[in-house]
Amino acid sequence: MDFYQLLGYFSGLFFIKSEMDPTSLLRTAALVHLLDAILCGVIANYSGRSKTIWTIAGAICGIWALAAIFLLPAKSSPKNLSGSG
Repeated sequence: MDFYQLLGYFSGLFFIKSEMDPTSLLRTAALVHLLDAILCGVIANYSGRSKTIWTIAGAICGIWALAAIFLLPAKSSPKNLSGSG
């Protein structure tokens, strides 16, 4: 398995179009990972998770990090124990 095939399967692009040429694959994978990083950061921010860590995970792992953050439940905020009411 060469770098081209590894990138194709890791990014998930070979599952969509297996006959991509290397230049198109590299450019598309870079764009997809950039967008996945942005989405992971936004979702992490709204779900109470570390925005920086999930943005980096999205940039490195792409669609796999995005799938993981979608499957994780949102962190609940600490309950207010002051007893207002």
